Amino acid sequence: MRRLAVALAFLTRLPMPGPTPADAAEVGRAVVFFPVAGAVLGAILAASARLLSPRFPPTLCAALLVALLALLTGALHLDGLADMADGFGGGTTREDVLRIMRDHSIGTYGASAIVLTLALKAAAIAALLAAGTACRWLILAPALARWVPVALGTFLAYARHGGGLGTTVTDHRGLGEFVGATALAVLLSVCAARLRGLIAFGAVAAWGLAHGVACKRRIGGVTGDTLGAATETAEVVALLVAVALA
Repeated sequence: MRRLAVALAFLTRLPMPGPTPADAAEVGRAVVFFPVAGAVLGAILAASARLLSPRFPPTLCAALLVALLALLTGALHLDGLADMADGFGGGTTREDVLRIMRDHSIGTYGASAIVLTLALKAAAIAALLAAGTACRWLILAPALARWVPVALGTFLAYARHGGGLGTTVTDHRGLGEFVGATALAVLLSVCAARLRGLIAFGAVAAWGLAHGVACKRRIGGVTGDTLGAATETAEVVALLVAVALA
């Protein structure tokens, strides 16, 4: 399907057939498949875990899986996480926050956010590998995390004047795309982990709500950076819930 291919091309470095790049309107229509794109990434991680776990201890295997995910996505969301951490950590006014986030050099807040996020992911995946329940969560966590920016883009405006990458989610999708993405995220949750999957979906939704409230208060909406940060942190939340429920 063209919309799934567009979603994968937008969110990953995986080679996709068909004409590229897609325009903003086409990406906006494709957000309905963002959770499925996340599940595709997760399936690659799960398959890799099957190959790596018999040969490496859980900690090393988890670190390799986290590195693979960063490679598959081009570290797109990690860049947004670092920019948001620097902006929200160092800015005092709305204008300061937006200006700092525009500067792509990484400061102390950004570096700390990346290190902590990667460490939490690796530790959680290692725990799941040791418990023998990693594969389902390796698929579900990226799927739920990529639903969050769709929800945020549906209910919050783009915070910058003049547009940006984040407008593909905030300005070029309809309510139908949000409803479809939500239905797919819930379906994936049930298929992957049943009641525990629904609990994880609820936790990720609550985290997305808190993230959105913080963005609304500080900068009046969302940007591509804050959407990327939401994706990274929601992935961590899903994995932590998985460990807690294991």
